Amino acid sequence: MFGFKHRNVARALVLSAPLSVSLHAFADGVAGPAAAASASATAAGTAPPFVKTPVAAAATSAAPVAEQRVVIDAVRQRLDAARNGLSPDTGSNIYKFGEADIDKLPLGEATPLNQVVLQAPGVVQDSYGQLHVRGDHANVQYRIDGVVIPEAISGFGQSLETRFADHIDVLTGALPAQYGYRTAAIVDIRTKAQAQGDHGSVSVTGGSNGHNEESGEIAGAHGPVSYYLTGSLLKDGMGIENPTPSRTALHDQTEQRKGFGTLSTVLGDDSRLNFMFGVSNNHFDIPDVPGQVPQYQLTGDPTVNSATLDARQRERNAFEVLSYQGHVGDATDYQLSTFHRETDVHYSPDPVGDLVFDGIAADVMRRNTADGLQLDASRALGQAHTLRGGLFFQHERFDVDNLSQVFPADDAGNQTSTTPVSIADDTRLSGNLWGAYLQDQWQPVKSLTINYGARFDSADTVVHEHQLSPRLGAVWDAGPTLRLHAGYARYFTPPPTEKIDTTSVARFAGTTNALPSDADTAVKSERSNYFDAGLAWDATANLSLGLDAYDRSVRNLQDEGQFGNALIYSAFNYAQGRVRGLELTANWKRDALAAYGNLAFSRAQGKDIVTGQFNFDPDEITYIASHWVHLDHDQAVTASAGASYRFASQTTLGADALFGSGLRSGFANTQHLASYTQVNASLDQAWNFGGWLGKVDGRLSVLNVFDHVYELRDGTGIGVGAPQFGPRRTLYASVTTSF
Repeated sequence: MFGFKHRNVARALVLSAPLSVSLHAFADGVAGPAAAASASATAAGTAPPFVKTPVAAAATSAAPVAEQRVVIDAVRQRLDAARNGLSPDTGSNIYKFGEADIDKLPLGEATPLNQVVLQAPGVVQDSYGQLHVRGDHANVQYRIDGVVIPEAISGFGQSLETRFADHIDVLTGALPAQYGYRTAAIVDIRTKAQAQGDHGSVSVTGGSNGHNEESGEIAGAHGPVSYYLTGSLLKDGMGIENPTPSRTALHDQTEQRKGFGTLSTVLGDDSRLNFMFGVSNNHFDIPDVPGQVPQYQLTGDPTVNSATLDARQRERNAFEVLSYQGHVGDATDYQLSTFHRETDVHYSPDPVGDLVFDGIAADVMRRNTADGLQLDASRALGQAHTLRGGLFFQHERFDVDNLSQVFPADDAGNQTSTTPVSIADDTRLSGNLWGAYLQDQWQPVKSLTINYGARFDSADTVVHEHQLSPRLGAVWDAGPTLRLHAGYARYFTPPPTEKIDTTSVARFAGTTNALPSDADTAVKSERSNYFDAGLAWDATANLSLGLDAYDRSVRNLQDEGQFGNALIYSAFNYAQGRVRGLELTANWKRDALAAYGNLAFSRAQGKDIVTGQFNFDPDEITYIASHWVHLDHDQAVTASAGASYRFASQTTLGADALFGSGLRSGFANTQHLASYTQVNASLDQAWNFGGWLGKVDGRLSVLNVFDHVYELRDGTGIGVGAPQFGPRRTLYASVTTSF
């Protein structure tokens, strides 16, 4: 469980879910070296010796080896605490998922990362694994051990896995100045590499739709060197949401390979070097919809069945991070990191089917490479102030290879020839992004903490823009069980380079892929003012409650949509935006039983589309220019709940549920889909056999227990290209052995 920490005093304001998900608002973070080291030591646990000593030599060597191990472990714990202290959370709402919390989810650590984040309040699920936090389309930043991981090109698969996380923090609200660019939520992952000791596990999962997943992990510490490696292979017959309500989908196979690793070496009492890498290679079939009628004619008039098309998409992502962490003097800590990331998405059409049904067969490859540096530093100035500052720089290279087959057409879009023509529409872009921040965490009195600062950011990609962004947050302990908070943040969100639509309007004029508008305006950076306030109340010894309200006014609000038959998202802007909402949380825990509930109300609207107009119908452009419209991902009411009970026999029974009032649909998003509720359940049994067999864990999971049929998307709405249904009842069984 997590408690508020104020200097060396652990407070009792804990909102623990059955997942023991805890929320704290504007935690002060001024824990001091002793408290930080203590917290880190508690999290790290006790590590076995990193050198195995023969029995005959134990009398002479065991003591020195044990002493060396204790010293190195203490250095690691101190450096872990210092690294965690580089990232303050004052001024934000934080939802914490520990390793034990994740294990209580229906799929345990095999749960996709987006499904973990979905347990936090105000998070809305969408098709293709997308998440919307507090009215934003995406705009989520991922950090691993304090380092920003550059964005991958969005697709169907997850590029990061849950299984390598020791714990996951989800930060929302008015963030401190340290956090920039993607600010709807910060998903901060601390890796299992922080836990010392030689150990590993192997897991096998099988289930509905031919689901088959094998995974394994291994970790160890030998002298000053520690390491952690994990990998997985997944095959499933339901790779993407089904476009029909049937129990199984046509042509929906997926194969996904993922790997992650860290290697760390302690260089001395006050420094260490860390290397981290991740890789994913995901292949997806594009599911077919039977019974479609061809819209175009092809020379030779081939017979095409929409149930047998063979479009595919491949998604690859790889990143490497090298970090040096150091300590200077008595009160200064820093971490300098350099990173490299390569990502690409390749859509391969059905060359005949896409032509006769859509009028275009586009082979599209999007690639993005990013290199950069990140520096974060922290210095304690007496007992009342902690000064933090840092720099960030990123250079990107973005390529699009687009070879399309289309039919000639007249001005009305009517096909004039049955012989397709080829159009190449390739693009090359590059640019830089850099920023700097400085902030002070000030504690004028014991019960009040104030974090104030600013950051400056400059984007030179498809835009040449910059902004100075002030931040202010405060938290007040009004009593032993009540904490109040309020904050303001000015945000600057450059357009995601990898999602900029570079389609040439002129090249497709006079074809069956002619765009509805000839306006071709570059995507702009979003600028917003964000206000957040709320409270956390420990109502009883077992019950904790939370309340939070937010309001955001936006200029050049960014959104994304799927335009064209390739299932790749492109960004555009509304001239104005307004987003506001209210979140309620409740957590109850007593003995082996725990329960939680989240309820969120939200409204996200935009007005006047000012970039990417060529993707929209002129009637919608005209209507939206003079009307506030709901964003396509706006969901008025979102709720989640769950409960778990742990029996004395190491058996855990759990269930959770998601409710959504429905995403937007129809002309200019003037309608919304029907509400839905999905209930999931799991039964987990652990055995400890000892010896070579070790600990064995068996799990049975059921998603959508009541087999409720519901639509996430119906194919209509702004930037929505195809219908998708939620999962039907799905069964999984897994066995994990740990050693």
